[in-house]
Amino acid sequence: MEVLMPEPQIYVERTLAIIKPDIIGKEEEIEDLILRSGFHILQKRKLQLSPEQCSNFYADQFGKMFFPNLTAYMSSGPIVAMVLARNCAVSYWKELLGPSNSLRARITHPHSLRALYGTDELRNGLHGSLSISSAEKEIRFIFPEAILEPVPTGQRARDYLNLYVKPTLLAGLTALCKEKPADPMIWLADWLIEHNPNKPKLQYRISQ
Repeated sequence: MEVLMPEPQIYVERTLAIIKPDIIGKEEEIEDLILRSGFHILQKRKLQLSPEQCSNFYADQFGKMFFPNLTAYMSSGPIVAMVLARNCAVSYWKELLGPSNSLRARITHPHSLRALYGTDELRNGLHGSLSISSAEKEIRFIFPEAILEPVPTGQRARDYLNLYVKPTLLAGLTALCKEKPADPMIWLADWLIEHNPNKPKLQYRISQ
């Protein structure tokens, strides 16, 4: 009797890369370096974030002295965001970037991207996700329509539900109670489709 084994599932790690406003003119040069370093660019978007959106993106840095300057810097002009993929994408991209302080990077990692393109500790040219979990959150922030594999489980699934599903469902049920439609199930279904949490929430200025 022949036993059929399921096809193996191959998971290629993803990370978020951002070319920051002050080096947007080096976009093609940096993309070429990324591709020659073994990455695939799965998604790409040019956009400009508002200060509020930057504050939400860097929420884990809130309260630090450099936070206002960081949000001002990141909202000062267009950025290019890319989803990069390869084996161990997060760690390889961090290694390619070098230290967050560009001045230190020039001493310790002179061939890193931040040493080549950054100006100082704040204006370091490029962003990279610090971990797999932060990469997932950041990719969903910039690319809300993205479907990430594998499907999250455990704490990551709870984080996704708390961040995207529960707030939308609560808002829908609250609106349902106020509206009191004749057919509440159909009304709620239509409302949830209209307010799909995976619809883009950012006001993009996208280059064609």
